[in-house]
Amino acid sequence: MQIKRDDLRGPEIAAMLQAHIDDLEPYSPPESRHALDQEGLRRPEVQFYTAWEDGQLLGCGAFKRLDDMHAEIKSMRTDPAHLRKGVARAILTHLIEEARSTGLQRLSLETGSEAFFAPARRLYEAFEFTECEPFDSYVEDPYSVFMTRKLDARLCDGYTSTAPAKSS
Repeated sequence: MQIKRDDLRGPEIAAMLQAHIDDLEPYSPPESRHALDQEGLRRPEVQFYTAWEDGQLLGCGAFKRLDDMHAEIKSMRTDPAHLRKGVARAILTHLIEEARSTGLQRLSLETGSEAFFAPARRLYEAFEFTECEPFDSYVEDPYSVFMTRKLDARLCDGYTSTAPAKSS
């Protein structure tokens, strides 16, 4: 599997992002959906990555800088044909390492509270994300779960970083 920074120009990426947005519809009302569209993911404060194997798009993920020390995980998605193959773990590992390498000290995220989102919450918990209060411009919402983690700790669950930690 190859994970690379992506410019969001390919048609398969547009289709994956639309499927991501479509999947949220039954579980969250419009005001509780926080996925970024393609233009939002192209903003300068966002770093977007895709995972590929044999020319096939497996998944994607991004982080959006909120300030010099804090970023938000956005648009984590695995193609349904590649679920439970380690794609999301590989992408999340890559996002954490990329965020750490740019000097960020905290990553946070918003995900859904419904059972549909339970696998995502378990993945984040395995990577030492813990529930937190709403951050940035988010507000309390029964459809949202907010999670965060510091980046000074090494990755857990068998995904230990080999890169040296950046000193502050």
